[in-house]
Amino acid sequence: MTTIRRNLLLAGMAALALGAAGAHAQDNVLRVGTDATFPPMEFVENGKRTGFDIELVEAIAKAMGKQVEWVDIDFKGLIPGLISRRFDMAVSAIYITDERRKVVDFTEPYYAGGLVAMVKEGNTSIRKLSDLDGKRVSVQVGTKSVGFLTQNYPKVQRIEVEKNQEMFNLVDIGRADAAVTGKPAAYQYVRTRPGLRVLEEQLTTEEYGMALRKDTPELTKAVNAALARLKADGTYAAIVKKWFSAGAAAK
Repeated sequence: MTTIRRNLLLAGMAALALGAAGAHAQDNVLRVGTDATFPPMEFVENGKRTGFDIELVEAIAKAMGKQVEWVDIDFKGLIPGLISRRFDMAVSAIYITDERRKVVDFTEPYYAGGLVAMVKEGNTSIRKLSDLDGKRVSVQVGTKSVGFLTQNYPKVQRIEVEKNQEMFNLVDIGRADAAVTGKPAAYQYVRTRPGLRVLEEQLTTEEYGMALRKDTPELTKAVNAALARLKADGTYAAIVKKWFSAGAAAK
């Protein structure tokens, strides 16, 4: 019996050693959950994940000496999946909110989203947000844009449509003077179909953050430090310029 117990103990110690070695081998891996369905932040193109968040996380991981292991999950499962340790970090155009802060930690804000206005290239009648008053502005039914304009720009002539694409099309053909939508969607449109431009001044600002568990403060600190390095060496600005605009890097 003593021999059996000794062998079991040795086997257990060996398993622990292997487990420790495996954990050590994973030290250079950063597991990140995302919902790659929200261009230009994260999406799949030609079978490969791409987008602003994707490139930024890859650059952060490189600065930390780590490799990224992506975990694809529906947006609603990101916070629960993070808390249950399916991955180390969740990055998917997640707005920093007080409600979310109750259950997870966030990095420093890495980009400012929110509502923006789009006009046709060459439009000189709308240069700033106050110029929207009295103009025809297309918005998508049921979105934040409708309520915001109603409350803050009562003189706007709203043209409500069902789809984002319809909203942009109305500006393209001149039936609307401007469109109001979320910043990422606006820049994705002008990136893929030139003809419209985004006003620099935003109507609202909502900040995106990378979510991490509350029990990994050192990882949060390390990600923040890597993000700061990317901002200092120009890498962050280059990624912003690629996916949004030259002027957006300073926001």
